[in-house]
This record gives sequence, structure tokens and C-alpha cells, in this order.
Amino acid sequence: MTDSPTRPRSPARPHAWLMLALGVLAHASTTFLITVPAYLIPLLHVTQGVPLAQAGMLAAAPSVGICFTLVLWGAFADRFGERVAIAACTGACVLVALLAAWVTGFVWLALVLGLSGAAAGGTNSASGRLVVGWFPRERRGLAMGIRQMSQPLGVAVAALVVPGLAGTSGIPAPFLLVAAVLGALTLACALLIRDAPRAPRAVPLEDGDLAPPASAAEAPGAPGTAPPPPGAAAGATDDVSGNPYRRSSFLLRIHAVSVLLTVPQYTLATFGLVFLIADQGWSGADAGIAVASAQLVGAVGRVVIGGISDRVGSRTTVIRAVAVLCVVGMLLIGSAGFLGVAVLTLVALVFATLISTADNGLEFTAIAEAAGPGWSGKALGIQNTGQFLMAAAVGPSMGALITVVGYPLAFALVALTPAASLFLVPRRDDVAA
Repeated sequence: MTDSPTRPRSPARPHAWLMLALGVLAHASTTFLITVPAYLIPLLHVTQGVPLAQAGMLAAAPSVGICFTLVLWGAFADRFGERVAIAACTGACVLVALLAAWVTGFVWLALVLGLSGAAAGGTNSASGRLVVGWFPRERRGLAMGIRQMSQPLGVAVAALVVPGLAGTSGIPAPFLLVAAVLGALTLACALLIRDAPRAPRAVPLEDGDLAPPASAAEAPGAPGTAPPPPGAAAGATDDVSGNPYRRSSFLLRIHAVSVLLTVPQYTLATFGLVFLIADQGWSGADAGIAVASAQLVGAVGRVVIGGISDRVGSRTTVIRAVAVLCVVGMLLIGSAGFLGVAVLTLVALVFATLISTADNGLEFTAIAEAAGPGWSGKALGIQNTGQFLMAAAVGPSMGALITVVGYPLAFALVALTPAASLFLVPRRDDVAA
């Protein structure tokens, strides 16, 4: 028997939208913290004469730090729950932000920025777990799209605030601002977040079979409960603790696709502002508004793309379409850079930013659904580790490439990475829970 296309959607659980809002605010604030060095590049490179590759290394420092802790934060969230993980993460970020405002010297600042990335990793996995736990599958694409707005929102605010604030009040000022915001959020998250409900675990019997959940009312198919989601493997609700990486190559392929699609996203996030100022001759204020506008459009795009994946019923189909459009977007901004027409450059920047950030929520949702509640924190940690490893390489490598070939050609060459990802996108979703 197949599902009817007009099957009514399950409502989100009570408190789900509040949990989503807190997750978005926490992740956006930690994103602001680790994005600060990217928007110090105009001050460092244009004003102070720091080489672009060296400034790119400073921007990459948080990505290096976050790679060492994302899986640990995911396991921490699996073990202790989302409330403790998010509150601990934001609290640690307060301390690191204050330290970043205090230290002097390029090397010490880079080390502390690495610590900021290590501290910020907790909101990535834990806020994703909140969405998967509190929202039914047919609403997760939209909910995860809203959750994934937090990254471009944090970047957009940083683009608007950091260059001007650092230029007038010094490098410590943005760190002091974000420390105050994160302090307030730490209290709010500790008091208001409720851990997402978890599926009941099956109990192994002596003969190797699995006993049903302790309460018959909680068992799959029991009266008053929703049926297993479409496409879920038989027994997936029971086997929440099995290693999903042994079941198929789905998770590894999604991880690889995500890493390749990270290159255009972080290229534009790191060098988009300085491209407009140093290469296209825009003022700092105009460039900041353009980058912030592009990131805000990208944030809305994540919600729209998530809703589309809910309607289509497939995350991987939409990921494949996004990858194709990402190739177009990077070629478009490269061409606009060659022509030097301001309006065309702005349109190309907005389109390329929109598309390059659109896939994150789809991949997060696909991974969490395939991993199941017992592995979602660790799987999302692995997912983010791969992304940030690539992000850490983007800063210095793209800085060096831009120095050699210029911004337009470097942006056009980045189109090769989303093109390569098309060969790795799985043909269909894998749903474990």
C-alpha cells in the first residue's frame, strides 16, 4: 500500500518552534563569533597591508579549531542532551570571545580564534538534533531550513557590524559585542531548552531477537501513534543505536558532497567583501550592505529549499539540482568580475551566495534521518568536521590562488567543485528514523 499524496501532515510537537528559535539564535551567535576574522580582512589587507594569504589564514583559524571538537560535541549532545550541550557551548564561547578581545599580536589572535572554533562546535550538532527530535519528518525540511538560516544570518550581521565597528573602535570591539550577546543566550538556553523526545530503544533478548519497547503504547503501530515515516526501513525505529555507516555508503557520500559544496560557500563568505572593495572598487559601506543582503537572501533560500524538499519528498533530488545551479552561480560571478559592471556583480553575488548556501539544511536533514536518533549527533559532528576542514583550507588556498590569477578567474575555477559533487549525490534518500 502506498501513501496518499494528500496525506495530512503531522503537527509539530508542543514547544517545537521555541526550541527552533533558541537553536537558531544560539547558532547564529556562534557563527558571528567565528566569522569575525573574515570581515577583519579588509582592515588587515587593504588598510594595514597584511598579505591576502596571511589574512586568509587568520580567517581559517576558527575552522581549524572547530574540526577538533565537532564529533566530540556531537557525542556530548547524544550523551547529555541538547540543553546541556548548547548552554555549555555558548558559555565557553563567551570566555573565548573575551580572551580574543584581550590578546594582542597576530599569532596569539590566531590561536584564540582557533579556540573560538573549538568552543562554537556545540551548536552545530545539538541544534540539528533539536529539529530532528521535535519535528515530524514531513516538516523537517522546512524546520531544518529555518535552523540553517542561522549561519547566513550570523554572517550577514557580521558583514554589517564588524568592518565598521573594528575600523572605528579597534579589533577587540566585535568580540566584546558578541560576548555580551552569547552571555544572555547562555542563560536563555539553559533555562528554556527542553531536550528532544527520543525514540524508545529496543531491548536485546538472550536469543538475539529484539524485544518491543517497554510500553505497548509507545511501540510502532500502536493505537494513537503515527505510522513509521515513508521510506523508513523495517525495524528502523527499534534499531536506533546501530552504526549507520555499516548499513550503506549513503552517509559517506552525503559527507563528500557537502565537503565539495562547501568550497563555493566559504570562498564567497571569506573573500566576497574584499573582492568588492579591493577588486571592484566599492566602498566599505556599500560592500558590507551587498554582502549582508546576499547572505540574508541565502538565509531565506534555505527555508524555501527545505520546504521544496518536503514537497518533493526527496532531499537528494534537490541537492543535485542545487549543485547544478551552484556551477552556474560561480561561473556567473566570475564573468561579472571580468566585466566590472556593478549591477551585474551585485546580481551575480546574490545569486551565487543564495545557491552556495542552499544545500546545508538538505544535507543536515538527510544525515540526521539516515543516522537515526542514536547516531544523529555523531553523524552531524562528522558532517560538520568535513565541512570545516575544507573551510580551513579555503582561506589560505583561495587567498594564494586569487593573488596569482585574480578574483574573477579564481571564482570561476571554484565551479569545478560543485560539478564534481554531481557524481557523488545518492539517487534516493535513506531514512532510518
